Amino acid sequence: MSNDILSNRHDIVLLFEVTNGNPNGDPDAGNMPRIEPNSNRGLVTDVCLKRKVRNYVLEFEKDRPRDTSGNGYSLLVQQGAVLNTEIGKGVEAAKADPANTTREKKQEAAMRWLCREFYDVRTFGGVLSTGDELMKGSAWGQVRGPVQFTFGQSFHPITPIEITVTRCAVTKEEDAASERTMGHKHIVPYALYAAKCYVSPAFAEKTGFTNADLNLLFAAMDNLFTHDHSAARGDMIVRGIYDFEHVGTQHEHNAAQNKKESRLGCAHAHILFEGIDTRLRKNADGTDKEAPQSFADYQVINHWDSTDPGNREKDKDGKEQDKSLTLPKGVKLHMRHETPVRTISG
Repeated sequence: MSNDILSNRHDIVLLFEVTNGNPNGDPDAGNMPRIEPNSNRGLVTDVCLKRKVRNYVLEFEKDRPRDTSGNGYSLLVQQGAVLNTEIGKGVEAAKADPANTTREKKQEAAMRWLCREFYDVRTFGGVLSTGDELMKGSAWGQVRGPVQFTFGQSFHPITPIEITVTRCAVTKEEDAASERTMGHKHIVPYALYAAKCYVSPAFAEKTGFTNADLNLLFAAMDNLFTHDHSAARGDMIVRGIYDFEHVGTQHEHNAAQNKKESRLGCAHAHILFEGIDTRLRKNADGTDKEAPQSFADYQVINHWDSTDPGNREKDKDGKEQDKSLTLPKGVKLHMRHETPVRTISG
């Protein structure tokens, strides 16, 4: 196994916005933007976010040379793919290798072949037991990937709008006498969403997920919507990628303990995430804004960054105070939405 396998845990906050678009329609609700019913806050599924990553890899990276680990960049889950046909290629490769003398060895070899060939399998995992009998009922047929997204959720309630549109052409010959036909689309005027992403080195070891694969993931996240514009998603922008990397608290000479700590993590993810504070700005008269209409209505304060202006507050005597927090020891924060990427060390 390559020594380039990811060995450090990463906990990531992803901020993105939509303006006059539908970030993730719900087919069970007429393709309306997804809403959490208790709070009316918008939702974007993890499946949707992973689809954007896959789209980036498919368009720009699928033909890149294999890395030093022999990993390829094809995708198992893509438009028009027949999953069992692709999974069967891995099974046949495992069966053809004389070194695989037992059923379990064939199962493991098939899983590793599929992880090696398909970027999305070794990144997100997958169910590989849907085809050949070899994989059915096998522990090797359920792959848990090292990269897991949560649902994205808007910071404030959204109010979807149904827009009626018309066209001067018709679809059917019998409708040719009609002057025009009607259609509908749903949009969110504006919303800022946050999603979490967790990258586990424990599962990276199982699928062969490398540091090069992680760099590709960050490239995809940075361009999540850049090449996905459509009538429904005309204006979606990534506003923040806060990557908390766990590197260990020990001296560099204590490599074994640092490796253990960086694999396990040096701080709880929720504590790190709470240091990224997103709040609505005040109106000019000091009152609270009723609803955000653009990203300018938000203030994102990085409490781990002492240079962030949001950490400067004045006390009752008018003296400026630093309200920033100290990043836990053994953690590095990479602001991957900035150019160049800026890093803070704990």
